[in-house]
Amino acid sequence: MPKTKTTKKKLSLSTLIFTALLLGALFGVGLHYLIPAGHIRDDIIIEGMLYVVGQGFIRLMQMLVVPLVFCSLVCGSMAIGDTKTLGKVGIKTVLFYLFTTAMAVTVALSVASLINPGLGVKVDNISTSEVSLSESKPLTEILLNIIPKNPIESLATADMLPIIVFALFVGIMLAKLGSKTSTVANFFSQFNDIMMEMTMVVMSVAPIGVFCLIARTFANIGFSAFVPMLKYMGAVILALAIQCFGVYQILLFLFTRLNPMRFIKKFFPVMSFAFTTATSNATIPLSIDTLHKKIGVSKKISSFTIPLGATVNMDGTSIMQGVAVIFIAQVYGISLTPSDLLTVVATATLASIGTAGVPSVGLVTLAMVLQSVGLPTEGIALIMGIDRILDMLRTAVNITGDAVCTTIVAHQEKALDRTVFNEN
Repeated sequence: MPKTKTTKKKLSLSTLIFTALLLGALFGVGLHYLIPAGHIRDDIIIEGMLYVVGQGFIRLMQMLVVPLVFCSLVCGSMAIGDTKTLGKVGIKTVLFYLFTTAMAVTVALSVASLINPGLGVKVDNISTSEVSLSESKPLTEILLNIIPKNPIESLATADMLPIIVFALFVGIMLAKLGSKTSTVANFFSQFNDIMMEMTMVVMSVAPIGVFCLIARTFANIGFSAFVPMLKYMGAVILALAIQCFGVYQILLFLFTRLNPMRFIKKFFPVMSFAFTTATSNATIPLSIDTLHKKIGVSKKISSFTIPLGATVNMDGTSIMQGVAVIFIAQVYGISLTPSDLLTVVATATLASIGTAGVPSVGLVTLAMVLQSVGLPTEGIALIMGIDRILDMLRTAVNITGDAVCTTIVAHQEKALDRTVFNEN
């Protein structure tokens, strides 16, 4: 009798991450409502094991971000080679990012004006949090700080915009010098491979990290914090959905004629990972890998546009800021003029350029947006309690915008393999 082999189908990483997400949410809700508060629940489980493992995973991802972004951009700009082509790709990418961010703020203001999330809300009914905000820098300082005074210091402090500028310079010079600098070029190329492989190793423990992050979030918040803020949350979620599944997919179809539903299906694992980690930077390697293997985008383009987008393209964050402006204005009974709304669009778009791709940083830049139209920054305390959940959603929107832009630019630069996209 011939032996028959039984092969077990291995679950994909994205399936494991999504399962961990659901189980973590259930575990967190169970902890919040079924286990009585005390030393064991609060100190040992929630702020002990769940906090250490979850934050340990985030730190592992953050450990890889700076060298990965630097090497990806050096290799990306080096691979594009021709400075004219690089300049063309760079200008297209930045203009597209700015356009979608302006669209995002406009969508947010429109949705919030229709829903009126702050009308009838009493400040007494909302749990507020302590707010500590650093003073926002003027636009002139933000522009000057893009040029690094000390690239090593920028790398050490993870200051992403100066890192991007320096990495582009290095890549362009390596491409210009060609064979003279082949040793250095090979070093960056091989080091980039090492960073990608390290990322995949760290990603293998992602389900455990995701479970702990989500469980801790739901264990701390429960559902009681949501009730007075349902209209605000609904406005933000609706605006995010319109941007992600409406604006982006229309632009994708208009520019590339690709099937938006197929794109979402293939990119969804990255979106779910971004949702759980709430950091755009952590998704960089997974975005580049997915765009290459499932969408058909050349790494020559994605290794340039994705790290850039993680720093300058924060559409989800801009949507939160747009809705928050209307919400805070209505709670405090302050009316905004059409010129105020235009100021919000401009300020939120510019503020997104300097926003780091780390959790909840949008609350810091929100202070700048509120100040631009004379709204009290104390209003930020009203939305901090539920910001973690919304932060997870807007991060997923941020990285989807990066991917759509990358796919469009790749199509225009003849660096998109449609056969890969059409494969099941």
